[in-house]
Amino acid sequence: MAFFQVNFFSKAIRRNVSFNALVPLDAGSEEELPKTPLKSLYLLNGFFGDYMDWICNTRIRQLSSQYGIAVFMPSGENSFYLDDTEKSELHSEYVGAELVDFTRKVFPLSDKREDTFIGGLSMGGYGAMRTGLKYHFNFGRIIALSSALIIRDVAQIPPDYKDPMADYAYCRRVFGELDKIVGSDKDPEALAANLKKEGKEVPSIYMACGTEDFLIAQNRAYHDFMNSLGIEHTYVEGPGVHDWKFWDEYIEKALIWALK
Repeated sequence: MAFFQVNFFSKAIRRNVSFNALVPLDAGSEEELPKTPLKSLYLLNGFFGDYMDWICNTRIRQLSSQYGIAVFMPSGENSFYLDDTEKSELHSEYVGAELVDFTRKVFPLSDKREDTFIGGLSMGGYGAMRTGLKYHFNFGRIIALSSALIIRDVAQIPPDYKDPMADYAYCRRVFGELDKIVGSDKDPEALAANLKKEGKEVPSIYMACGTEDFLIAQNRAYHDFMNSLGIEHTYVEGPGVHDWKFWDEYIEKALIWALK
């Protein structure tokens, strides 16, 4: 197992960025090595997190080696993986296109859509869902854990809104004009509906959320929406809250699903 910390100049972010990479180039034992080109997973962190989160808090290094899949972990920078045109920091373009292109040039990865996955937790679950649907031509599978599918909630907040995580000004900067985000390309429901309407292939989707998670209602609502469109997906609930214990358990379940 090779573990890299990569720094490069991102044209989308317009500065140097860092990401972690797990690439099972050697097993370190007599186990049979995975054949190249490798399948890949772009794994996104949650709010307040960065590219170290998955390495520090889960068994992702072990799982990458065990299942023979390359894993790339960028930093979300509390951006919800959306493009901030005012700051010229295009986080969606970075994750959905630039990072995929860059890693394919540097590492022995498959360039096939069906071998390229995107996943994440909480803010990163939203980011994986939204980016995977927007850049559906790059990603064959989406893994969304405890996803912050909060577009309809954000659209209704008043100017004096403030909670321990965010306020109106932050939401306005990240999501844009709040009364216009429902139905926009920042809305995963709209993206899925448009792909369905246009007859384009929707990535395979795996969703999981803890039954005691504060985001369970939003995840159930999106599950119901996908059912209403007749979009096949896997939706799983299990005991758990919004924490690393749940995500560590379900990232392995999701990888098993993705690699079937």
